[in-house]
Amino acid sequence: MDIRDNLKQRLIGAVVLLLIGIAFFPLVFNAAGYEERKLESRIPAAPEVARVVQTEMPPPVKIEQTPVAPVTETPVVSAPVAEITESLEALRPSLNPAEEAPTLDADQVPAAWALQLASFRQESNARELRARLIDAGYRVYIRHGEDVVRVFVGPEMQRGRLEELKLLLQQEYGLEGMIVRFTTQ
Repeated sequence: MDIRDNLKQRLIGAVVLLLIGIAFFPLVFNAAGYEERKLESRIPAAPEVARVVQTEMPPPVKIEQTPVAPVTETPVVSAPVAEITESLEALRPSLNPAEEAPTLDADQVPAAWALQLASFRQESNARELRARLIDAGYRVYIRHGEDVVRVFVGPEMQRGRLEELKLLLQQEYGLEGMIVRFTTQ
């Protein structure tokens, strides 16, 4: 019975392989290559190039050069020195970097400061204030608390800059801010 079972298994295996071959034969040998070779070209023939015979050449164009007068004087532009000096003075930092050097906290991380301007219960109000301040050129961000949304300006490494900014924003927007330690959370 071992020989019969073995023969039976071989015949069943051969039939299964034959059925698989019949199923995959059309997929592999579908004559697609034969059809590709029989395709006609749809590329149009090259157009004929008409040749124009020119019998007479046009006269050459003459370009006249006009002499440029030499520059005898160097133009001098006078700048208003007083206005430039005032502008530079306005841009000069009013802080002394030696006095306002960034401090390190207990973890040896530089301490940064932010100016908390307002707290709102409605986020839309905070976003509106943030948009107005960003349009005015300030660096502004929002933090969400438990029941409030806070609007901050900063951060700055020098607390003195925020003190000046606090006065400026109080004059421009009427906002009483408070300087707080900047955190990333």
